[in-house]
Amino acid sequence: MAGNEEIPTTGNRTTLASSIKSFLDQHPQLRLGGNEDFHTERRHHLEVFGFHKLGNEKRAPIKHVQFDGVRGRHGTILVRLFYPQSYADGKKLPALIYFHGGGYTVGSVDEFENGLRMLAEAAGMIAIGVEYRLAPEFAFPTQLDEYEDVLRWTRGPEGAKLGIDADRVLGGGDSAGGNMTAALCLRLQDAKQPSLKAQILLYPEARLPFDTPAATENNSGYYLECNGIFSFADHYLPRAPDAAYPPSHRYISPGMQPVEKLAGLPPAAVFTCGFDPLRDVGVEYAAKLKKAGNTVTWCHYPDLTHGFLQMAPWSGEAERAVMEVARVMRELAK
Repeated sequence: MAGNEEIPTTGNRTTLASSIKSFLDQHPQLRLGGNEDFHTERRHHLEVFGFHKLGNEKRAPIKHVQFDGVRGRHGTILVRLFYPQSYADGKKLPALIYFHGGGYTVGSVDEFENGLRMLAEAAGMIAIGVEYRLAPEFAFPTQLDEYEDVLRWTRGPEGAKLGIDADRVLGGGDSAGGNMTAALCLRLQDAKQPSLKAQILLYPEARLPFDTPAATENNSGYYLECNGIFSFADHYLPRAPDAAYPPSHRYISPGMQPVEKLAGLPPAAVFTCGFDPLRDVGVEYAAKLKKAGNTVTWCHYPDLTHGFLQMAPWSGEAERAVMEVARVMRELAK
């Protein structure tokens, strides 16, 4: 973990955790960005990671789950709130709005429920899983619009009724969700809107990673297929007549922005993995944020791969990493 010390610009890897290797060996067809049609990937991910597919012994216990909806500018946004056992009626808790990963194209709250339960319970806060609209059916900036809509709802009277402390709302996400969280912080800053309490970035896709050592070292075979990231970017970026956003846009590639354009952002916690093609762009973004004068916590797991939040039910190493995320969240919510 990096505190006051310098954050490097690339990460390292050691030996893939045995529990992760075993999980990947048992699911050889489970890939993110593989040759399969993305509809097939959506179905397969739900079959493996869906909360309803987990045995009771693997399900993380919490106080209760509440299903709700937000009236957004693109229609209703389904949200799922996970309450820790420490919650009591009349009590106000900090909240984490969570945008899941999946290349903007794959994934659902069902697949991240167990991880969000773990974070809610261990951090002592309300975790909010967001069923945002996926690409390619909905391109950028639909997802950022919905992030803003959910944030407004969370900080408003509806959130207050649900026990949320409006002054302690964090934003978070993994992979593409980390990208969108970082982008939202920039968008709020540019619009002179109140910032998030903190940004929680799990193995974020801060920018396209193809010029990095990690893109070569972890090109294939570690769940996220590096070359498949091209297709996800293609799904996310709008085209004519709406192509007003180049790939380098501030809200599409936060990691491409110069250091001087990244000052004044909310505290960030960045988590990276050794066996992840996105490893180095996450490390690079953490270093840029810190160099710009922001408060940054960087945690690196050289023996883990992309997706440890979802893999925690099958991996003690992944579970310990999730507990570390929760610990950092608790500190940043104070």
